[in-house]
Amino acid sequence: MTIDPAIEAFADDFAREDEVLLAARDTADDLGVEPLTPGAGAALTVLTMAAHPKTIVEIGTGVGVSGIYLLRGMHPAGVLTTIDVEPEHHKAARASFMAAGFAPERVRLITGRALDVLPRLTDGGYDLVLIDGKRTEFPAYLDEARRLVRPGGMIVVAHALARGRVADPAQRDPDTTAVREALRSVRRTEAENSSLIPIGDGLLVVIVGG
Repeated sequence: MTIDPAIEAFADDFAREDEVLLAARDTADDLGVEPLTPGAGAALTVLTMAAHPKTIVEIGTGVGVSGIYLLRGMHPAGVLTTIDVEPEHHKAARASFMAAGFAPERVRLITGRALDVLPRLTDGGYDLVLIDGKRTEFPAYLDEARRLVRPGGMIVVAHALARGRVADPAQRDPDTTAVREALRSVRRTEAENSSLIPIGDGLLVVIVGG
């Protein structure tokens, strides 16, 4: 855990989830997918409502939990482009989005390896990018996200605390090392304003200079 378990549980209980999200979490368990915690998801919706984006790229669809949180916060005519390498994940996510009442044209699902798909997306064409894919590829995702977001746009990195391991220099496994590298990259970039929010497994929020 990254914070006291009792505090984390309290924060998650504070975030009310409806039957759609609870059902999606059941599907995530069945497929072995790790979704955002309820507290982190609620924070994502608040951030999205503040940014009011019309175009979002999500790296790592999962079964649609984070996508629902994004769609509920973004502009009502906005489009979510979400990428995942697993077709089974997209099948589950499509069902989740439908159950949540979102029209099919609100979501563009692209099946493929993110680092193959992202270079085909438009430079500066997006208001927000959520990074929640393969941990070892976080630094490369971050580079692509910087290219994709418009000036003043937002990048959110999920699981930015790597279960608390980023704070421990002795932890040098590939996932933790990659997440730590992404964090350092943000700290080195003066044109970016950022905050590391210790909720769930951590949300790194970055505003790209405009």
